[in-house]
Amino acid sequence: MAPVLSRSLGTPSTAALLFSSSSSPLATSSSRASSLGFGGSLSSRSLGRKSFSARLRWNKEKRESRGVVRCDAAVAEKDATEDAPGEKYEYQAEVSRLMDLIVHSLYSHKEVFLRELVSNASDALDKLRFLSVTDSSLLGDSGELEIRIKPDSENGTITISDTGIGMTKEELIDCLGTIAQSGTSKFLKALKENKDVGADNGLIGQFGVGFYSAFLVADRVVVSTKSPKSDKQYVWEAVADSSAYVIREETDPEKLLRRGTQITLYLRSDDKFEFAEPTRIQGLVKNYSQFVSFPIYTWQEKSRTVEVEEEEKADEGEEAKAEGETKKKTKSVTEKYWDWELANETKPIWMRSAKEVSKEEYNEFYKKTFNEFLDPLGYTHFNTEGEVEFRSVLYIPGMAPLNNEDVVNPKTKNIRLYVKRVFISDDFDGELFPRYLSFVKGVVDSNDLPLNVSREILQESRIVRIMRKRLVRKTFDMIQEISEGENKEDYKKFWENFGKLLKLGCIEDSGNHKRLAPLLRFHSSKNEDDLISLDEYVENMGENQKAIYYLATDSLKSAKTAPFLEKLVQKDIEVLYLVEPIDEVAIQNLQTYKEKKFVDISKEDLELGDEDEVKDRENKQEYTLLCDWLKQQLGDKVAKVQVSKRLSSSPCVLVSGKFGWSANMERLMKAQTLGDTSSLEFMRGRRILEINPDHPIIKDLNAACKNDPNSSEATRAVDLLYDTALISSGFTPDSPAELGNKIYQMMAIALGGRWGRPEDEEEDASPAEAEEGDASSAAGAEVVEPSEVRTETDPWKD
Repeated sequence: MAPVLSRSLGTPSTAALLFSSSSSPLATSSSRASSLGFGGSLSSRSLGRKSFSARLRWNKEKRESRGVVRCDAAVAEKDATEDAPGEKYEYQAEVSRLMDLIVHSLYSHKEVFLRELVSNASDALDKLRFLSVTDSSLLGDSGELEIRIKPDSENGTITISDTGIGMTKEELIDCLGTIAQSGTSKFLKALKENKDVGADNGLIGQFGVGFYSAFLVADRVVVSTKSPKSDKQYVWEAVADSSAYVIREETDPEKLLRRGTQITLYLRSDDKFEFAEPTRIQGLVKNYSQFVSFPIYTWQEKSRTVEVEEEEKADEGEEAKAEGETKKKTKSVTEKYWDWELANETKPIWMRSAKEVSKEEYNEFYKKTFNEFLDPLGYTHFNTEGEVEFRSVLYIPGMAPLNNEDVVNPKTKNIRLYVKRVFISDDFDGELFPRYLSFVKGVVDSNDLPLNVSREILQESRIVRIMRKRLVRKTFDMIQEISEGENKEDYKKFWENFGKLLKLGCIEDSGNHKRLAPLLRFHSSKNEDDLISLDEYVENMGENQKAIYYLATDSLKSAKTAPFLEKLVQKDIEVLYLVEPIDEVAIQNLQTYKEKKFVDISKEDLELGDEDEVKDRENKQEYTLLCDWLKQQLGDKVAKVQVSKRLSSSPCVLVSGKFGWSANMERLMKAQTLGDTSSLEFMRGRRILEINPDHPIIKDLNAACKNDPNSSEATRAVDLLYDTALISSGFTPDSPAELGNKIYQMMAIALGGRWGRPEDEEEDASPAEAEEGDASSAAGAEVVEPSEVRTETDPWKD
């Protein structure tokens, strides 16, 4: 069950509501000292968006035979409408309805009642420890400062007791008889007003709502309390869905306490089976209150092995031995018993100095807190001071989640939020960490987070944005430290597990590009086996190289053999291989690195910086007619045909336009499950055919366009040339079967009769096939038969 946010430190602009029985008048004096704190703040979400600054004075009166609370509003500051005439009305509120709101609407999960009551007990112990510094008589001989929780599944009760400061009768009325009245808040206020006493004591509760969460699971709540300031012990008792409570003096000697408070919850019939179980109670304590500074004991069933004596039976035929000679045999028996067990053994290492904590302690805390079995790859422990103060320990996991859905899930429950060592929530939706860093695990403990009254929502505010910024920055420092460490295998392991997420950060977080880019790793034409960083690429660049070149393909093998690389490899220019689907988009979002632009070598207008302008001009003049002829033959399949500057061994290549999709991106967009097919034609980059003027095929076609431009064989060769370039350039042909037929026909021409064909097969051939074969032979003889053409470039030559 998801945890609930409920600790807040801001003061709410709401009234203190008194709810009492007719026999117990409610005291409203602000000078009355209170002792037990109740956490929570009534947020604007639950009581309206517009806050109001008013002092509410509540008077109880009988009205139509039901308890109704009335209030007169006395505006503390200048009323904005004092000049406007009008009638004055009184606020009214039913205590039962207010209780119903707190119990059924304030909290989303019932299990938080234990967190609230344990936090109140912790406050009571903190106050006693603080006050005992100046008055040691408050401690007396009432034992250690501790909290004990005893569930009773048979009777359906939970008893929570502490040896804290306790309450007097007046404090009972002031604290438990006043909804949203906090003894902790008064205590802190008194400390601040007394300049001789420090106010830094880490109390949890502030606004007195948390106690009433007990009615989430209980029909009846009984509070028995003994204050060292009073000789008497008092009992406060209330029933759910009632606007009254009872206070009486404890007279049973067996129920007297030496000091502190004991709360007994009588669970509802549908909750007793869940919350009265000892294992369930222990689990809630470990989850929410594991790092409370006082020991918490729970009543648990245990087992132990004892030795039991048993008499050895005499064998048949043997005489009965004397009683004194009887051998006694022992056996081991498992015995069950009940005893107290410490539930919060783990200490919060984030409260200690980083210099005092060893690496083994950090690793052990990580494994125990997040149920991991591998040591983390890295960790960082830091305190942040200034306008926002918090402590944090962050970890890089040793492996990625096995479930791919958890990789980029912002609600991974990897960040555990605490307020003054009390667990608040691990259910966030990107408030503290962006999605691409959702793999980071750790704890964050702050004293002044903006939480709502139920502590369920971390409200978006300036404080949260500052915290997020600093957490992200510390995470980048931690990853950078791993990348620069002596053990290169650590960062290699990190990159295998979480590299894709950093590339996702290049897309989603433009503000952190400077921190993300140095962490990226890629294969390249000079480092096919190892990964290199962008810093290493820039260091290896030549003096005349002005850009970072990359090629996006579907695999490392296809990248190595791509025709786009030919001229760059000749000139010893390194090219990055982007072989993962997210790579191309990530690089396009980076745009530049250290003032070097990223250039896709599969797109038009590739400038390598050392072109021979004279030779380029001559080639352009020589092949202008061929380019126009090829464009006429191919029609709308290509936007234009031009002489290439990037080819050395391939006859031609298809490149994409500057502003359209590359072949790799077009392939990825077609593969999208919910992709819009109508946008493919719009976003598809225009295809440009680049020809290699030094290749024999291109020279032959150049001769064909000049000597016999209407040749059918030349036209077929151009179609096959285009389809082949389509595949080698990474595009997908519209009709693979049609391309296959063209290849088969060309193979038949090349192989026809070369090694001799059986005469019976030639005779059995049908007239139609014979005519087609004759035509093919004749056509083939015109193009490929001359020896000066075939002898040098014949692929079938032995």
